[in-house]
Amino acid sequence: MYRAIARNKRNTVLILLVFVVLLGGLGLLAQYAYGRPGDWSIAILVVAGATLYALIQYFLADKQAIAMSGAVGPITKADEPRLYRTVENLSIATGTPMPKIYVVPDPGPNAFATGRDPQHAIVAATTGLLELLDDDELEGVMAHELGHVRNYDIRVSLVVYGLVVAVGILSDILLRMAFFGRGRNNNPVVLVFGLVAMLVAPLVATLVQLAISRQREYLADATAALTTRYPDGLARALAKLEAYGQPLRRQNSSMAHLWIANPLKPGGLDRLFSTHPPIAERIERLHRMGGSF
Repeated sequence: MYRAIARNKRNTVLILLVFVVLLGGLGLLAQYAYGRPGDWSIAILVVAGATLYALIQYFLADKQAIAMSGAVGPITKADEPRLYRTVENLSIATGTPMPKIYVVPDPGPNAFATGRDPQHAIVAATTGLLELLDDDELEGVMAHELGHVRNYDIRVSLVVYGLVVAVGILSDILLRMAFFGRGRNNNPVVLVFGLVAMLVAPLVATLVQLAISRQREYLADATAALTTRYPDGLARALAKLEAYGQPLRRQNSSMAHLWIANPLKPGGLDRLFSTHPPIAERIERLHRMGGSF
């Protein structure tokens, strides 16, 4: 169990390093092809702008998620006693501050967590999820969502988002300079290589972002199994989400990574560009974890 958590954390760090290398490579390309020697103004400006944007998102992400999902709350124990009691018991057991709880009026079974830290956390469940799951399964799902909170996954995703923004903006600036400006290096080989790198970099950045999102889902599953000591509860819940899941009425790709199951309509390249690992693989991992208890 602890090995699974440690492995997922290591994988996330390695993927973040890929981001740093990618961003640094674009900065070097900008300096060599279009900048003056020692002039890092373009790269610095883009990174600073992306950081500022990520900071704004850091403080507003929870409010945006609630608004985009149509969630209602915060609820009290009288509003949804089963959901409230489940989250309250998990918070006490893990020593986590009690998060605000919201309910999303949607028949699609799903749940999400947001908030920049445990002190400002929000968890939400759809009405479809509450109707579909039994108590053990609901506990597994809520333990998964609290796992995101305890692991500071929202903070990680915002850092990654800032890096994706930086890569995209820097690539766009370099492309415009290539077509409308003149660099100090007019070597056609360098120009072609630069154009290819600028076009491919945003795609690579997106794929890395999705890979990090999938690793954080595995980590939250492992954290939930460790919290409840009953991985089969979450495994059964995921199986039901696979069998009875449906796209949410209010879909928004920018918050798709927050949900426990993909809330969007599947596409042709769903596995490659999905924010979530395949549910079958998550269930298999949970069963293996169950054998370690």
